[in-house]
Amino acid sequence: MDAPSSTSPARGQNPRGQGERLRRDIIGATLRMLNGLGDDEALSLRAVAREVGIAATSVYIHFADRDALVFAALEQCTQDLTRDLDRAESAHADPAARLRARLLFLGTWVRDHAGLYKVLHESTLNQRMSLAFKEELATRTTTAVQRCMDAGLAPAGNAAEVALDLRAAVHGAVSLRVNEPGLALPPLEEQVDRFLTKLVGVRLASDA
Repeated sequence: MDAPSSTSPARGQNPRGQGERLRRDIIGATLRMLNGLGDDEALSLRAVAREVGIAATSVYIHFADRDALVFAALEQCTQDLTRDLDRAESAHADPAARLRARLLFLGTWVRDHAGLYKVLHESTLNQRMSLAFKEELATRTTTAVQRCMDAGLAPAGNAAEVALDLRAAVHGAVSLRVNEPGLALPPLEEQVDRFLTKLVGVRLASDA
């Protein structure tokens, strides 16, 4: 059965040379629908085609199947998220503040894109395909932890291991908020500060 989709006006055939624009439109529609569904297996190519206002065969011109479409959409989503995380970081000069801003932005993003978060990190697509593009998020976090160590704001150590522990803690915190919205939890800012203190060993400016 097709996933629910908003009614879209019929769309004429793209002029020659606008195939890439159609591909972007398909990916954009897919991201919106995945965010609403929170489940890639509930998505159908026919529903995506209706959302864009094209024939289902036009989707197959660009994507072989649903997994290929979802993969491309999540790759675009991750690239956009990486850019926005870097931008949030760049607003601060202090390495610890930059790392904190990165983690807090992630929390805000998950709040606004809970469905995409579930598909990106909790779907069976992760077992069916290698979502290698997610590795860049891990690399950026490791780099941010290493900057704290290099600046003497955190004890020297294996930045990759520390970053992995930190990511596991933060993802656990945001996942609880997505999957158990009624659970009584402290503000995410408080949890992030504890993670930074206990797992990374940074001394935040507010603690000085």
